[in-house]
Amino acid sequence: MRTARILLADSQVLLMEAVTKLLEPEFSVVGTVANSRELLRLAVETKPDMVVLDVSLVGLSGLEAGRLLKAALPATRLIYLTLDEDGDMIDKAFRIGASAYLLKSCTAAELLAAVRGVWLHPSYRSPFVTRSKTVVGCMARGQARQSNPLQLTLRQREVLQLLVAGRSMKEVAFALRIKPRTVAYHKYRMMQDFNLNSSAALVRFALREQVA
Repeated sequence: MRTARILLADSQVLLMEAVTKLLEPEFSVVGTVANSRELLRLAVETKPDMVVLDVSLVGLSGLEAGRLLKAALPATRLIYLTLDEDGDMIDKAFRIGASAYLLKSCTAAELLAAVRGVWLHPSYRSPFVTRSKTVVGCMARGQARQSNPLQLTLRQREVLQLLVAGRSMKEVAFALRIKPRTVAYHKYRMMQDFNLNSSAALVRFALREQVA
């Protein structure tokens, strides 16, 4: 397999240097940029296989830049590495086509594992794990595993029922008296388990299988 080409986008220069050193023994870092304008310009110029970027960028937000990048380069995979753990932000990232969403508090080994997972499996979605009350997508597990639809936890069923009813993640969190990031954890864990790539697909699956 050829070496993956990766573009980094973050306003923190020291972080980009550290990530570059982490990735370069195994991958090819084709450039580092600090703002969304340079990200879009260099992405079109270099056509990277993957882009590791922050949600917060100078100029356009990382989400808007990611949306434009996916429109121009659909095959390029997005990995968000950020401080933002808000459930709605996570939801928006996956809606625009992100393959992974990690917090900057994750370890170097976890980041490297996620990058490998995204590169090896085009349909990869980073799983979400709860650690110190924080949702972190960082443990690459290869292709999403299939699970028996009947093996839902009580909380998963509650979340799924409300999502099928058309509730937003904030509304689900309010109704169940849990945090939006906890809703995001359950939602994307179910998407991973059922090998689904969108919220709409999860709702259709629930209706079809009568699991909610």
